Amino acid sequence: MIQPLRGSFEEALTRNHLWLERETPRVLQLNVGKMCNLSCVHCHVGAGPTRTEIMTRDTMTSIQEWVVENPVPVVDLTGGAPEMFPHFQELVSWLTHRGIHVMDRCNLTILLQPGFEEMAEFLKEHHVEIVASMPCYSPENVNAQRGNGVFDESIEALQLLNRLGYGIEDDLPLQLVYNPNGDFLPPSQQMLEQAYKRELKAHFGIQFHHLYALTNLPVSRFATYLKRREKYEEYLQLLKDNFNPGSVAGLMCRDTISVDWEGRVFDCDFNQQMDMHLGDGGTPLALWEVDLRRWKQTPIRTAPHCFGCTAGQGSSCGGALEE
Repeated sequence: MIQPLRGSFEEALTRNHLWLERETPRVLQLNVGKMCNLSCVHCHVGAGPTRTEIMTRDTMTSIQEWVVENPVPVVDLTGGAPEMFPHFQELVSWLTHRGIHVMDRCNLTILLQPGFEEMAEFLKEHHVEIVASMPCYSPENVNAQRGNGVFDESIEALQLLNRLGYGIEDDLPLQLVYNPNGDFLPPSQQMLEQAYKRELKAHFGIQFHHLYALTNLPVSRFATYLKRREKYEEYLQLLKDNFNPGSVAGLMCRDTISVDWEGRVFDCDFNQQMDMHLGDGGTPLALWEVDLRRWKQTPIRTAPHCFGCTAGQGSSCGGALEE
């Protein structure tokens, strides 16, 4: 009989003769704010229409100055709805002009909102990669997780993107993101992608490049959801019991610098929501204070929610780490 896994994430790594080591940063992930036109049940950021946190121009300028001195190949823009950041288009134009690949974590419905009607065309013009949340290919699951009517709007937005060439042309990448509608692990990403492509093409004529299957991490709004149902400890144990040592090498904290709307540095977007910032003596480290010559020696901070990234197939911002 398999014994339940106990102890901390660090103990799980030690037990499997593993350790977390940083690599040269490949991705700079910027959370530009918590404003969003949706309030999704699973949202680990707790974003929504009533949130007011948003990056200032001064913070954006300081980040740009750091990027000039420390070029990174990829900038991953997230939120909230990153498109609601007032300087979103200015920042995207500045990054792509310097040959930096930009990813937009898009909720799809924002592309149809008043004031954002030209956003899809702008993203195409700058060859921005769109990573779009689509929890299911049926309306029941999507609407339950993201709100009534969201499925139909998401389909309309995807059809708009297809008409522009997204999901069809290689230089206009369109990725969809699945996450479970509850306290269970995602199924096989490969099989799920096949089902999504079959169903979305057959019923709506929609095409996309890849599907990313992400595990729900027990932080922020989803943690509240679990605790309200008295399932937090049970879900955490599920993640521990499905610890996959083979996923550790691909964890996003190894090659990503995560930055919040105030410019503070974290190991990942989930640590960001837990306020597990980097820095000495409790003082948050700002991106413009990061010296990449010493970055690899900075320890990666871990906590119980890290088991979510190593459960089953593993989970990162780029989907499953192992099939």
